[in-house]
Amino acid sequence: MGKSWKTTVAGILAIIGAAAGLLTALLQGQTIDYTSVAGSFMAGIGLLAAKDVNVTGAGSTAKSH
Repeated sequence: MGKSWKTTVAGILAIIGAAAGLLTALLQGQTIDYTSVAGSFMAGIGLLAAKDVNVTGAGSTAKSH
């Protein structure tokens, strides 16, 4: 998986949710809100690229308080 399993799973679920909503709208002949679909896909991609705060590593610059 990615750098962190938590954000990777959240990203995958966001992308699956966006795809399911798009597919449902297409199959039911409903109007598609492309802005919402694009936002959901971008959120999923962002989560796939993200790293959790509690993950340590050489590239980690996050500080916990």
